Amino acid sequence: MNAHRPRTPAAERTRRWFMNRSLLLGGAAAVATMTGCSAGSSDATGSTSGAARSGMPSGGPGGAGGMGPGATEVEYADFKGVTTDGKVVDDLFSIHSTGVSTDAVVKAAQAFLDGLSAKVRRASVFDVDDDEWLAWSNVDGYTREGARMGDLTEKQQSLGYALLGAALSADGLTRTRNIMKLNAFLGDYNGGGKETLTEGHYYFTFMGTPSTTKPWGFQYEGHHLAVNYFVLGDQVVMSPTFMGSEPTSATYDGEKITLFKPETKAGLALLRSLTSAQRKKVMSADEKGGTDMVAGAGQDNLELAYQGLAAREFTSAQRRKLLDLVGVYVGCMDDGHAAVKMKEVQEHLDDTYFYWIGETEDSSAFYYRVHSPVVLIEYDAQSPLAYGENARMGGGAPSGQPSGMPSGQPTGMPSGGPGGGMGGTPTQQHIHTIIRTPNGGDYGVDLLKLHLETDH
Repeated sequence: MNAHRPRTPAAERTRRWFMNRSLLLGGAAAVATMTGCSAGSSDATGSTSGAARSGMPSGGPGGAGGMGPGATEVEYADFKGVTTDGKVVDDLFSIHSTGVSTDAVVKAAQAFLDGLSAKVRRASVFDVDDDEWLAWSNVDGYTREGARMGDLTEKQQSLGYALLGAALSADGLTRTRNIMKLNAFLGDYNGGGKETLTEGHYYFTFMGTPSTTKPWGFQYEGHHLAVNYFVLGDQVVMSPTFMGSEPTSATYDGEKITLFKPETKAGLALLRSLTSAQRKKVMSADEKGGTDMVAGAGQDNLELAYQGLAAREFTSAQRRKLLDLVGVYVGCMDDGHAAVKMKEVQEHLDDTYFYWIGETEDSSAFYYRVHSPVVLIEYDAQSPLAYGENARMGGGAPSGQPSGMPSGQPTGMPSGGPGGGMGGTPTQQHIHTIIRTPNGGDYGVDLLKLHLETDH
């Protein structure tokens, strides 16, 4: 066992019940007041055949819905991952040598841990199969565990960024840092979240002990950002990885920052390469909602049927554009392990589906999904909440639109409450993205099970 203090009932109440309590106190306004984010919910163990666009998901208020770990948060022991029908597809993953060294990330992780005080280190290290893996969120208003970057010395912060630099590609590190910077911009812009809407309100936790042979991993998360990074030998699983921002383009501290242009352009490029007949199969008849993401925080056992058109019906050129799109997301990993993941994606390319909601202009707010047995990607341009002319939350109310809450106004919900359109017309100035590994692959769970069965 790692020397981590057990969570107290009070801490569990903070993490699991804060959204339930906020919603009961009055929907969006109460949530904004209590947590610094907007209201919404979704059932963490519920199922959907797609965007589930009519009404509140099963379970009603209190599910995770991207707002933070909710009362329906899945425990690690009950994790099965995203599936199409509740049944995990077997034999998708195996323990093998990738030929890509993990020495650098192991050394960087150990150096970071060695640089922490004994107290902070104890608070940051969990067992490799701890529920903490699943307790991440894209919002800023709930209690997190681990080492907070803003509380560390400059030297300790440098060691933290060195760890991220070893785990991520150069582009992935830049995206991560820019999300943090625009988080601070939002805090300055609307005058709220003085502690949470900063560059420093991001946390490291570690599951297991850094090793080149034994399973371990780390999590780095905060507002609009969650990186889950599992290591077993020279194998790496970097999912779920959530990246988002509001705004997506602004000048912060003299630096012009723009996020999600590659994700936007690659999605449009693939869609525009399709024939009219193919587009009819890919594009939903539904209008774009304020929130269409379904696989966000708390959706670890989501049932999500394939929608759209499978790549087996694509031309060679279209298949290349699909791989280019997937590569934008996978490319956040270090280059060597990104290549390993892309090979895995290619092996299931025929069974990879592309799905779209919304318009198709360069500036349109749209949603798309890439879904196969081994990868799930979502891109969602959402309603503004705290930035822009039609953001309803206004001054002092930080961003944090829930991910995982299907759009559609729930029956009986007051106008402006949880549901699509809570902040007005969707815009590319508020984008959420996620990449997952379905069928038990997230957090390296399937690999850990195989390791324990065969090597431990």
